[in-house]
Amino acid sequence: MSKSSKSRNATKTSNASKSGSAVKPVKARATAKRTPSTTASRSQPDKRASHSKIASSATRPRAAAKATARSNTSAPARHVSVLVGTRKGAFIFRSDGKRRDWAVSGPHFLGHIVQHVVADPRDGKTLLCAARAGHLGPTVFRSSDFGRTWKEATQPPAFAQAAPGEVAESVAHTFWLTPGHASEPGVWYAGTSPPALFRSEDGGATWQGVDGFNRHAQRHAWIGTGQDSPPDGSTLHSINVAPDDARHLIFGVSSGGVFESHDRGATWVPMNAGCEADFLPDPDNATFGHDPHCLRVHPQDATRMVQQNHCGIYLLDAAACRWQRVGRNMPKRVGDIGFPMVLHPRDRDRFWVFPMDGSSVWPRTSPGGKPAVYGTRSAGRTWQRLDAGLPAAQAWWTVKRQAMSADACASVGLYFGTTSGELWASTDEGARWRCIAAHLPHIYSVETLTR
Repeated sequence: MSKSSKSRNATKTSNASKSGSAVKPVKARATAKRTPSTTASRSQPDKRASHSKIASSATRPRAAAKATARSNTSAPARHVSVLVGTRKGAFIFRSDGKRRDWAVSGPHFLGHIVQHVVADPRDGKTLLCAARAGHLGPTVFRSSDFGRTWKEATQPPAFAQAAPGEVAESVAHTFWLTPGHASEPGVWYAGTSPPALFRSEDGGATWQGVDGFNRHAQRHAWIGTGQDSPPDGSTLHSINVAPDDARHLIFGVSSGGVFESHDRGATWVPMNAGCEADFLPDPDNATFGHDPHCLRVHPQDATRMVQQNHCGIYLLDAAACRWQRVGRNMPKRVGDIGFPMVLHPRDRDRFWVFPMDGSSVWPRTSPGGKPAVYGTRSAGRTWQRLDAGLPAAQAWWTVKRQAMSADACASVGLYFGTTSGELWASTDEGARWRCIAAHLPHIYSVETLTR
C-alpha cells in the first residue's frame, strides 16, 4: 500500500460526509438561451449528503445481426441520475423520467479533485469515485447507498514494488472507472496515470494490477514518455467491456493508441490500423503511438466501435479491423477534433460529439466561441449541428473526454459539463438545450444512471 493510502486509512475520515447545499433553487427562465443563475453555497458539515432542488427552465462481426434486430424504444424511466466530477468535489443530480426538475446533493469530497464518479448499473445503488487531494494522494471511494455514505478503498490502485533493476512507478491519479460485465457482479476496472490497468473483484474495496498489460514487455514503448504526453499527463482511459463477452476488453491510452484483449487482459494487441497520426515520425507504418481521446463500444453490439481521436472521428470497420475517418464529413469550418463521444443506447448508427478548436496552438475551446454538439444518424455519413439553447457567441469553454453522457430514456437525454462549470441537458436527443446548473467548479466527468 502506498504511503498516501496509509495516511488516509489511518485517519479513518473523509470530508465526503461534509456535504452541503451546493445549488440554490432558481426560477426557470423563459428564454432557453440564458443560463439559470444557479450558485454554489458554502458547504455545511453533515454525515449525509444534503439535497437541493433546481427548477426546470475491432473485433469480430458476430453480434451485428442480433443488435440490428433490437427495438429502438425503451420502457419509461422512473429515475435519472447525473453524476458530476469536478476539480473541487462531486455532485449528484436526480430527476424523474420527465427530467424537468432536478434535485442535487453535494459537494461530496469538497476540495478533492474528482476525476470520475460512476454508478454500477448492475445493482443501481453502488457508486465509485476516483479522487485525489494534495498530500493525501489518489484513491477510490465507494458508496453502497448511492452517495449517502462513503468508504475509502482499503487497497486503491497502486503499482507493485519494483523488482531489482526496474524503475519504480507510482500512481499520480486514478483517471477512469468502468463496471465489469453484467455476468461479473463486483468486478470493476480502473485506468490510471501513468497508464496502467487495475481490476477489483470486491466492488472496489481492493485493486490489483492487470499484469498482462502493466508488465508487458512493450508497455513502456506503447505508453511513450513524458515528452509524448498531453498537458494533463498520459492516461489509460475509455475502458470498455464487450457486452457479449466478459473476457473482451478494449481501452485507449493517451499518445499510445487503442489496445484489445480477448482473455481478460492476459494478452494485448494494438488496434490502430487506419488511424492517422501526423505527429509521429513514420505515421503510415506506426502500429501504436496514436492518440485516442475517447473510445466507445456500443452496449448492444461489440462490433460497433467509435473513437474521437486527436486526428479526427473514426468508426471501426469490424470485418477489416480497420478504422475509417467518418469525421471528414463534418463541416470544414468546425473540423472533427474534440474530446468526448457519446453513443445512442439502442441505435448503433447514432452518436454525438462536441468539437473543439484544434488549430495549430490547440486552444481547446469551442470553435469560434460558438459551442455546439454534432450528431449523426447514419454512422458518420452525415452530421447535424445541435445548438438550440446554447450560447450563440463568446462562450470560450470546452468539454473534456469524460464530461458528456447519455441516459437510456425513450427520448434519449444528453448531458455535458463544461470547463467553466456549467451542466447542460437535452431531453430530446440534442434538439434543444438548457443549463441545469452553473457556477460549479471545472467539470471533469459526467455520467448517468437510468432506472
